[in-house]
Amino acid sequence: MNKNKFELVSKFEPRGDQPKAIKELVSSIKSGNQFQTLLGVTGSGKTFTMANVIQKIQRPTLVVSPNKTLCAQLYEEFKAFFPNNAVSYFVSYYDYYQPESYLPQTDTYINKDAKINQEIDRMRHEAVQSLIGRKDILVVASVSCIYGLGSPETYQKFSLIFKKGQELSHDELISQLLNLQYARNDYELWRGNFRVRGAFIDVWTLGKDQILRFEIEGGKIKNLWIGEVPLGDFTSQNQLEVWPAKFWISEKEKIKASLKDINQELEEQVEKLKDGKKLLEAERLQRRTEYDMAMLRETGWCHGIENYSRYFEKRPKGEPPYTLMDYFPKDYLLFLDESHMTIPQVRGMNEGDRSRKKTLIDYGFRLPSALDNRPLKFDEFMEKTGTTIFVSATPNVFERQHSKKIAEQIIRPTYLLDPEIEIKPSENQIKDLMIEIAKRKEKNQRILVLTLTKKMAEALSQYFKEAKVKAEYIHSEVKTLERPKILADLRKGKFDVLVGINLLREGLDLPEVSLIAILDADKEGFLRDETSLIQIMGRASRHPEGKIIMYADKITGSMKRAISETKKRRKIQEAYNKTHKVSPASIVTTIKDSLSGMGKKDEEGTYLPNKEFLKEHLKRLSLMLDMARRNLQFEKAAEIKEEIERLKKGLD
Repeated sequence: MNKNKFELVSKFEPRGDQPKAIKELVSSIKSGNQFQTLLGVTGSGKTFTMANVIQKIQRPTLVVSPNKTLCAQLYEEFKAFFPNNAVSYFVSYYDYYQPESYLPQTDTYINKDAKINQEIDRMRHEAVQSLIGRKDILVVASVSCIYGLGSPETYQKFSLIFKKGQELSHDELISQLLNLQYARNDYELWRGNFRVRGAFIDVWTLGKDQILRFEIEGGKIKNLWIGEVPLGDFTSQNQLEVWPAKFWISEKEKIKASLKDINQELEEQVEKLKDGKKLLEAERLQRRTEYDMAMLRETGWCHGIENYSRYFEKRPKGEPPYTLMDYFPKDYLLFLDESHMTIPQVRGMNEGDRSRKKTLIDYGFRLPSALDNRPLKFDEFMEKTGTTIFVSATPNVFERQHSKKIAEQIIRPTYLLDPEIEIKPSENQIKDLMIEIAKRKEKNQRILVLTLTKKMAEALSQYFKEAKVKAEYIHSEVKTLERPKILADLRKGKFDVLVGINLLREGLDLPEVSLIAILDADKEGFLRDETSLIQIMGRASRHPEGKIIMYADKITGSMKRAISETKKRRKIQEAYNKTHKVSPASIVTTIKDSLSGMGKKDEEGTYLPNKEFLKEHLKRLSLMLDMARRNLQFEKAAEIKEEIERLKKGLD
């Protein structure tokens, strides 16, 4: 294994349009073009194409996806393709997150409230440490990668190397570990902690999940070991490297200098608030900031330390923060997966963050410098991009305008065709739909029905049930624990029709679905624009008999363009299949009851969440209940309380 080289491992060879797309993208990159697009239809193997490009280009790679679900899926796929390389996962480490905010209308201050997922926190550190130490590094990240992370120079500078025989006392090692923000806990060792037992000091590091053991005798390091957690065997080492336990860390001298700058800003802002007759706000700001300064002076850390990051990093006012992207070399490779979603997300994140912080500043909860702890603005993000490949079945105008090369991947390795499309009038649409559903039920196939509103989805599901059609609905208000079970039950055939609004257009894998009915297809808007319609149609392209029925009284511009694009792709695949004398093959995938912490099955064979997962979910619901009460959302609070009581009965 070469630690500096990507090694793609797969029993498959590129097929269909994949070889052409790989060649075009690699050629464009080697020609020095910064932007290119992989236009790959659903089921064409875009991830495999990306993996082949990574192997041929051989650069550190960042893959950004629009949500955690798709991130996890990509992470597992890339780990399988590159088992001998450093494949890392970098997403928001909060299981639950309520940002610090203030509601002037009700005079309600909401403190930052969060539950950190320790495993994801470890993986974030592992990603950064691999970036600093390796060239064969691939990081799959969500858009949280554009948030401030702390200076890479400082993070690397604070890593310490200890060697056997080095002069070092117990107290000196403990002091250095505390400076790296490790916490001492002699009773319960855990990530980010260390314990002292006689001549031995054990450190449970962030990043690689391991325990470093120091044996110090006579003011020298006598022995060093690395042990697997929690009770693995220890192996002797000649040297050990310890990385910081937190990203936000600063030298004592820098903290001293920063405190002077923070204090100066505090005096100026307090004066400004007093001049504006905001005496309460001025007093509040002074009290809160002086407390933070005292914590920084004594411990080198405080809650909300990131709000003072501008001073620790010596950044001029308004300059962008350091992010994960700054840990990559300048010539890195960037994939923006589902770019039609990812790019708009990146565009909008800064404004929402700024609006919330501006209110905190106006009412004396934060200094104005807190505005410089923020996600990147879009132009700043673009300045930090390396060689970039936009990946989408429906690239938008931005991707098309910026790309020097658009590599099309229309042919599927399974040879499946894009679905047939039929437009029917909205009059008597439900009666007609019932006939179509009956045809599919006879073949043991599944049906998706898309509506425009939650109420319509619920009402239509109830109508089907009354007509003796097995149906369920799904939308954003369906409980988190229930959604995977609903999708799994659809695939198992426990019901035949699933009614929803957008039904997870991107990344939904339901190969048993052969028919998608789109109601009100002619209602122009976000749910019925060209991009949404093409993505919806793609859900039926995993079945040999895939078909789309649009119920509409007119053909909108979005409908016309989506239909034209889908028909074009279908003709290309048909011609390929005819020329190569191949037939579409059904996609067979395992039906997974995928939910973190699944436990034993019930009488019907469906997995149920285990007690540990339920306990964690109850904690999150309790936090939500408290937040709803503090925000005077009493109806929502009552609903959450009812859900908590229901789950507690199940837990008992």
